[in-house]
Amino acid sequence: MTLTLSPDQISHIREHAERTYPEECCGLLLGQIQFGEVTQRQVADVIALENNWNPQVAAIADRSDGSGEQPPEPDRRRRYWIDPRDLLTVQRQARDRQLNIIGVYHSHPDHPAIPSECDRQLAWADYAYVIVSVCQGRSQDLQSWCLDDQHQFHAEAIATSTATPVSSLMS
Repeated sequence: MTLTLSPDQISHIREHAERTYPEECCGLLLGQIQFGEVTQRQVADVIALENNWNPQVAAIADRSDGSGEQPPEPDRRRRYWIDPRDLLTVQRQARDRQLNIIGVYHSHPDHPAIPSECDRQLAWADYAYVIVSVCQGRSQDLQSWCLDDQHQFHAEAIATSTATPVSSLMS
């Protein structure tokens, strides 16, 4: 699989991550999936969202890392949550434009751009998951990940294309 982003879209994701540091940022990727010998995800728009992680979300989300120990209470520095109302709003906007939600992006403040166990547990099949590492307020590595049939993440190639739109649903 390959995820195609424009340089403007990559810049938008990086800038959003730097702006929200030391908290995680999050957003959605709109576009089309082209199935073939190699599945291509073409991003048409990047939608910045608010990170809505809060104690109520933490209480219902599975926070186990598989070790049997519960981590310290996570906050927006270690977790993100997309409000379901925002997801539905973006889904309607995408449908009106003949697009689909094809992925999610978020940042990892002062951590590598590698999915956490929480990322894996909360991930949905068929989505691309772009993670940008932000070290001391500066974006670093940006990688895309996708789930296999066993619900495990694998790196996904990122290709670049010509400039396309970036949007924001943040208040």
